[in-house]
Amino acid sequence: MGKRGHMAVVGAGSWGTAFASVLASNHLPTVVWARRPELARAINAKHENPEYLPGIPLPTTLRGTADIEEAVTPASVVVVGLPSHCLREKMGEIAALIPEDATVVSLTKGVEPSSLLRMSEVIAEAGKIARERIAVVSGPNLAKEVARGLPGAAVVACPDEGRAERLQRLFHRRTFRVYTNTDVCGVEIGGAAKNVVAIAAGIARGLEFGDNSMAALITRGLVEITRLGVALGADPLTFAGLAGIGDLVATCTSPQSRNRHVGEELGKGRTLDDVLGGMKEVAEGVKSCRAIVDLAARHGVDMPIASRVARILYEGADVGAMVEDLITRDPEPEFLGIRGAAARPPASRGR
Repeated sequence: MGKRGHMAVVGAGSWGTAFASVLASNHLPTVVWARRPELARAINAKHENPEYLPGIPLPTTLRGTADIEEAVTPASVVVVGLPSHCLREKMGEIAALIPEDATVVSLTKGVEPSSLLRMSEVIAEAGKIARERIAVVSGPNLAKEVARGLPGAAVVACPDEGRAERLQRLFHRRTFRVYTNTDVCGVEIGGAAKNVVAIAAGIARGLEFGDNSMAALITRGLVEITRLGVALGADPLTFAGLAGIGDLVATCTSPQSRNRHVGEELGKGRTLDDVLGGMKEVAEGVKSCRAIVDLAARHGVDMPIASRVARILYEGADVGAMVEDLITRDPEPEFLGIRGAAARPPASRGR
């Protein structure tokens, strides 16, 4: 991690801006890069992001810029808060600008459809950055609540435990508790796959199912997320933490969740194109669902919820038929594909 320079946040969407607000509130010199100059000017002049976090004041010390070189070149920590579908291209653009001793932190949740790589793997490949220099932040972090300073928590994961601890000290504050983990794979799979389960949760809400249904869906969703993570080498305990059940519960139950919103509107009978046409920001579950299902198929992992969400999103399958298909499946052992994984030696688990 660099010893000089500011914190650079690449991406001025709701979560990128909220995280930049945390850094600036910790008295760290922070610059957030916005694609549109007018948004950068609004952050500087009004101390607000009127596009994505309207009405929420930002620290007066937070500075916006539309000049990517100005943001990245002097940085000791580069935080990437971009949608998953544009991460590879932007990392290719800024790779030469990132200082050799800087740490790169990913806020992006998803799996790349073409390569089936996690976001930290995309950053490593496209940015030509050693994986020991890459960390990921995940957890139950609804952007508006974080930006308002409401209490919450997150996990920062890095294969370099010492680097994770140094980032923890930078990010942690009274209302944003930060915990460390070295299981990057588990943290990223939890953050990506929960968006797909949240679409299913929204569908259940749109169909006016009850709380029992929602609890069962979240729990079974966690099982299949864990099943995939374990197959990829993740520590099953990660999914009992902030990046697993914590993020899953927040995304499935909060009206602020974009993925839950998509599912709810589908459950009410709207088309996917109609729903997405009225949204300002990306619902990552829509972008990543096919990749997650393909990744599961590659490793022989059964993901019944995700596979049916994929058929609804990409094949136009009837929502009611998919729900009926899901609830009439043959029952199985509760922890099929997971039990015994905790006994695997740490060296066999992926980073």
